[in-house]
Amino acid sequence: MNTDHYVSIRDIQRAREVLQNNARVTPLVKSFYLTSITGADAYLKLENMQLTGSFKFRGAYNKISTLTKEEREQGVIACSAGNHAQGVALSSRLQGIKSTIVMPETAPQAKIDATRGYGSEVILFGATFDDAKAKCEEIVKTSGQTFLHPYDDMSVIAGQGTIGLEILDSMWNVDTVIAPIGGGGLISGLAVALKSFNPNIHIIGVQAENVHGMKASFDAGKIISHYTAPTMADGCAVKVPGVITFEIVRNLVDTIVTVTEDELESAMKDLLQRGKAVVEGAGALSTAALVSEKTRKYVEGKKVVSLISGGNVDLKRISQICEHFYSEEYVH
Repeated sequence: MNTDHYVSIRDIQRAREVLQNNARVTPLVKSFYLTSITGADAYLKLENMQLTGSFKFRGAYNKISTLTKEEREQGVIACSAGNHAQGVALSSRLQGIKSTIVMPETAPQAKIDATRGYGSEVILFGATFDDAKAKCEEIVKTSGQTFLHPYDDMSVIAGQGTIGLEILDSMWNVDTVIAPIGGGGLISGLAVALKSFNPNIHIIGVQAENVHGMKASFDAGKIISHYTAPTMADGCAVKVPGVITFEIVRNLVDTIVTVTEDELESAMKDLLQRGKAVVEGAGALSTAALVSEKTRKYVEGKKVVSLISGGNVDLKRISQICEHFYSEEYVH
C-alpha cells in the first residue's frame, strides 16, 4: 500500500534540510558485547545524545518550522510529562517563538525544571496526564496557540524519519532495524525512510508487555486500547496509537514484539555497564528485544541497528537498577 498520502520520503528529505545544523547527527556505534551474545552484527543508534536527550527534538523542530507567520506570532502549546515537552521547549526557543507546556502536577521536578530551563511557560495541572491534556485542550480553544501533537502529525513523523536517513548514510546494507513504539511517530518515520530505500529491510517495533496499544492494534487489524500496569518505559506508555501512525505501521512495519519489565531493566543495566550509555526505559526497549529469543531469527547473522531513543532517566532509577543487580551478584 502506498502511504505517500500520509508521509513520503520527500517530506523526510525536506525535514533533513530543516534540521541540518540545528539537530545533531547522532552516533551509530558497534556494540561488541551485543554482537557476542546475539550472533548479530549489532550497532546502536544513540539518540540519547540528541539535543534535549531524545529523538523528540527532531519532530518538534521540524513541525514548528512549518508554521505560518500568524501561527508563530500566537505561539505553540503542548501537553507532555517528558521528552516531547523538552523537545518543543528548545525547538520553540531556537526558532524565536513562545511556547506553553501543560504538565501534570505529578511530573518529575527534574523534567519540569528542564522544560522551564529551555524557555517554556510551564502550567501544572491535575494528577494525571489525562487531566493535563484536558487542560491543554481547554487553553487551545481561547489562546489561539497551535497544538503540537507528540506523534500523530505528518511533520513530526517526517522529522523523526531523518534518523532513518542517517542510518542509511552510515550503513546502506543494514538488514534489520529495531525501534521502540509508543504512539508510533518514531517508527513510522523510520519505516518510510528505510523502506523507500530498501523494502527488504526488516523493521521490528518493540513495546512494553504492560502497555502495548500499537501491538494490540497491529494484531487486531484495527485501533484498540491496551493497558495492564505501569512500565519503566513510561515514555512509550501509550494506550491507543495514532490514526496516521497506525496506518503507516500496519503497512510498513514487519514485526512487533513486547518485552517484560525484567527484560527492560536488564537491558538498561547492560547499556550502562557494557555500553557506557545512560538510557531511559523507553530507550532500552529495542535492546531488550535484540537480546530476546523473540527476535533471534530476524537478527542472527544480520547487520542490526538497535535504536536508543532517549536518555532522560532519573538518577534514582539508575541507582535502583544498580542496587538490584549488585544485590543479586552479591547473593550469588
